[in-house]
Amino acid sequence: MAEIAVPDGSWTFNGELLRIVPGSDKDIDELRRTLGEVRVPLEAIAGVAFEPARKGGHLRLRLRKGADALFDVAAGALGPPADPYRLAVPKARVGAAEYFADEIRDTLTVYQTPGGPCDGYLLPVPDVPISASAGDGAALFDGERVRLEWTGWASTEKEKAGPQEFPLSDVTGVEWKPQSGMGYGTLRFRIKGEAPSAKPPQKDLRCVSWGIQRFGGATALVAAAVLARLPREQPELPAAPPPVADDVHDAVLRRLAELGELHRSGVLTDEEFATAKQAMIRRLQES
Repeated sequence: MAEIAVPDGSWTFNGELLRIVPGSDKDIDELRRTLGEVRVPLEAIAGVAFEPARKGGHLRLRLRKGADALFDVAAGALGPPADPYRLAVPKARVGAAEYFADEIRDTLTVYQTPGGPCDGYLLPVPDVPISASAGDGAALFDGERVRLEWTGWASTEKEKAGPQEFPLSDVTGVEWKPQSGMGYGTLRFRIKGEAPSAKPPQKDLRCVSWGIQRFGGATALVAAAVLARLPREQPELPAAPPPVADDVHDAVLRRLAELGELHRSGVLTDEEFATAKQAMIRRLQES
């Protein structure tokens, strides 16, 4: 089992499941606190990388398309503080983060995990009812209807129109974008029979928007809850290639050599080395 725990949170991987827990510090982003613990099965993972920076770096997880509604609706646009699939790693823990990323990558290689789209969600979708507020409005979704209510930051046009409500059956799409530069962050709904609005987000009655000084909070979770309940086309998945025994054996043997080096250098304790070594030997036997 591989594990890394830092102030930003902890990631634990047992070879089949990646458990992501946000940190308990008050500065942890609202979206991550609202989402809480995330359990990611191995088959949902497309890749993982450690991205170095001057003061440490980030562990970053990439999921398969269609595996998780939140990952899909955010489309990689969640910033480091809010992204549950990105872990801020201090400089002193860089070695552990690199080892952690290698462990997941090697496991993906050993088990020949497919990287293409999924035909069904592999992570739980957000529960309903769910609501979130940001900027000029609040979005509420009970599983059957979406309701937008305006705050004191709303434009005169939105205030005059009053709250907006529409059944899920009328929703053809949902879009979420973070605030960037001088632009607005938006949670926007596309409605059956309506052409896409040409109005700016602060005047669009199908859109909650937030500006430079107001963050999107948990609005991405509302977007994910709606997206997960919309009909979606089932992709035709390519047949998985048969496992290549030589590649699997090479990956396991390479990992065993790396584990030995980490043990000799003191990164892994005797117990950690023995546990990891036994796990890799089992994978070699299974292949």
